[in-house]
Amino acid sequence: MNKSHAISCPDISGLKPLPRDFYLQDTIEAAKALVGKLLVHCSPEGIISGRIVETEAYLRDDPACHASRGMTQRNRVMFGPPGHAYVYFTYGMHFCMNAVTQPEGIAEAVLIRALQPLEGMELMRRNRKGARDRDLCSGPGKLTQALGIIRGHNGVDLTDSCLIIADDGEKQGELVQATRIGIKEAADKPWRFYSRRYAEWVSRVDREYR
Repeated sequence: MNKSHAISCPDISGLKPLPRDFYLQDTIEAAKALVGKLLVHCSPEGIISGRIVETEAYLRDDPACHASRGMTQRNRVMFGPPGHAYVYFTYGMHFCMNAVTQPEGIAEAVLIRALQPLEGMELMRRNRKGARDRDLCSGPGKLTQALGIIRGHNGVDLTDSCLIIADDGEKQGELVQATRIGIKEAADKPWRFYSRRYAEWVSRVDREYR
């Protein structure tokens, strides 16, 4: 983790990060509860934020989970304290961001899969090189690029750093539970969650769940 990424966000319109205890709940329940929350990056260029509209849960005994075969240098953050960001590079192209859940030593996390763009739209458009607003954050690699989340954010404390998840009291609406995307193992697990209310912003709306 780059020390510059450990700097706390200033008070943003009274928003407070989710408490550590939030990330100690059952990981599937945490994945559901994160839908509707705000992901905020206090970047050097300004505040960039979006509402979390889609998540996926990854459990320790889940073959699709990076930690299922034990600790490595890449996944070690997953084994650490809850409420930290697990950011990894994938497909040689983009970063994905997860929120670590469960007590230290139990490697589970929630992938932040899509956002509704909110604050810092011009920065997002620049970071995403002219993508349509609908497509700025409609996927895990897209949202990290839009918000400027990089490898240096791996391990930052989501309760007290430049990258936080907060609750502004907005209702999440009806949740849809569906299978996860882009994995080969345990692809039948219905551990992806998105809000029907914000369906226009998710990475994929499944016909069978419409």
